[in-house]
Amino acid sequence: MTLFSGAKIVIDRILLAGLGSIGMRHLRLVRDSFPKARIMVLRHSQSHEVPAGADYCTTSLDECLAFAPQIAIIATPAPFHAAPAIALARAGVHLLVEKPMAATVCDASALAHAAEAAGVVLQIGYNLRFLESLMVFRTAVLSGQIGRVASVRAEVGQYLPDWRQGADWRQAVSARAVLGGGVLLELSHELDFLRWILGEIRTVRGWVGQQGGFGLDVEDTAHAVLEFAQPVPQGASGAAPVAAVTLDFIRRDTVRSCVAIGEAGTLFWDGVASEVWLRLPDAADRVLHDTKASCDATYIAQLDAFVTKVERGASAGADGADGLAVVEIIAALKRSAAQCGIAVMPGATE
Repeated sequence: MTLFSGAKIVIDRILLAGLGSIGMRHLRLVRDSFPKARIMVLRHSQSHEVPAGADYCTTSLDECLAFAPQIAIIATPAPFHAAPAIALARAGVHLLVEKPMAATVCDASALAHAAEAAGVVLQIGYNLRFLESLMVFRTAVLSGQIGRVASVRAEVGQYLPDWRQGADWRQAVSARAVLGGGVLLELSHELDFLRWILGEIRTVRGWVGQQGGFGLDVEDTAHAVLEFAQPVPQGASGAAPVAAVTLDFIRRDTVRSCVAIGEAGTLFWDGVASEVWLRLPDAADRVLHDTKASCDATYIAQLDAFVTKVERGASAGADGADGLAVVEIIAALKRSAAQCGIAVMPGATE
């Protein structure tokens, strides 16, 4: 099936599946971007009130298919992404699926194959790819400003009970296995952006467990060591990078950071402060970026990239192969943790 025939696609029917906190954000931004479009919301439980910004609300996937949207945003919990997304893909609907793509490799693979077979756009909601500070960090790494990258350290953490004030955090998606909770799925941005910057991963080693004393049925802490397949930047000679990654729900401060240690210097990214700086021997630290973006900026850029890809085929953001790769990394980390060993990624050679 050919997606782009040269005729402009008029987007006037949009579906949003899921109306949690991220779904509400998507609804607001979609309405801002498409003020005249008709928007249908697919919810798990029936509500007599149509949410502000939407035109229709339903619990029926059949009604959604009859609505015939041109694009759909899937913002339900991860275990419930695949079924509606696959049905919509088969109906020719272009998809923006919130991260992670799915909760299992089986579901992620099925969705990727369905989208490819139908010839529809499948974009995964790793919106940090559109964060200007991270783009600056990536460009600096890939342009060789620190030479060959030897070691990378990435960390993200925030105290889970503080995430959403006024809500029962124990019932939130992040805290419940049945909803796809746990740090590996919920904080998978780091796994995506490290692969986006450093390339394919050859092996992983993982430790996954509960350190916060929350009494949950999901992991609140994960430590990973990722060995990449090729030297970075492209054309460098020597060993490929190794990254140490920590994801947690337990620290009382908030952190999102990455440090790339190269043969010629060190790059620092602070995602909370939105800063990037470069440290070279015998030179003062050089600030590469220090401008903080609005909370909506990456989601707006992500939506624009998705629509542009639907309308004109321009590629941007994480696609189905990227989303599947992250779910495979998570599965490999869990295998490694369970076996206390190294897990080789699919397609890699030991």
